[in-house]
Amino acid sequence: MAFESEVVETNTLEARAAELNARLRDAHPSEILRAALAEYGGHLALVSSFGAESAVLLHLAAQVDPSIPVLFLDTGQHFGQTLDYRKTLAAKLGLTDVRDLRPQYQDLATQDPSANLYKTSTDACCNIRKVLPLDRALQDFDAWITGRKRFQASSRLRLAVVETGEGKIKFNPLANWSKAELDAYGAEHELPAHPLVAFGYPSIGCWPCTNPVEEGQDARAGRWAGSDKVECGIHVVRAEPTNDTVGGDI
Repeated sequence: MAFESEVVETNTLEARAAELNARLRDAHPSEILRAALAEYGGHLALVSSFGAESAVLLHLAAQVDPSIPVLFLDTGQHFGQTLDYRKTLAAKLGLTDVRDLRPQYQDLATQDPSANLYKTSTDACCNIRKVLPLDRALQDFDAWITGRKRFQASSRLRLAVVETGEGKIKFNPLANWSKAELDAYGAEHELPAHPLVAFGYPSIGCWPCTNPVEEGQDARAGRWAGSDKVECGIHVVRAEPTNDTVGGDI
């Protein structure tokens, strides 16, 4: 009976996501954010990497509701420029509830005591530093917002505006926007760029696994370069989250 209940709940969630996607798939990002807040209110969070393209979504969200919870995965291996950018951008936009999610001490102590797990298993490293902290934080929410766009990589070409992920409704307000639209919005509102963008980093994650990108490559080509890995794991379909889950980005 419990299994049947879970199936019904999953089907209901999928149906709700499809309904919302049909209504919002051509909507302006601001309209999508307003609809998400109207639907889920205090049970909605925005997940941001404070990376190369994060300012646009954060600015849009701040215009709708600056008190929306913003979840930042502080992995312990970010570039110093990212940590500085997170502080200055949040203050500039007036975001009042930015939460830093960090890996649990026991996970680091048992699985990555020397902070070099990325050398042997990037999936395991992402799991303890990103996947598990986000899984824990999302237990308090029914829906979440991401900054993913279709143009970012071939793996995101069919990205829906509304979908499901980890038993939640997931909104992708910028899915339809092109790089030109993103840049135009940033210029119009004089949004500060991440400092590393000027040095050839169009997508920015942890320093050990992020490289500059050659002209003409996917924006995310510098992430886990030289491997088949394209996502950190938080946007990968997987089983119900547990402390043993191993994942594969915002």
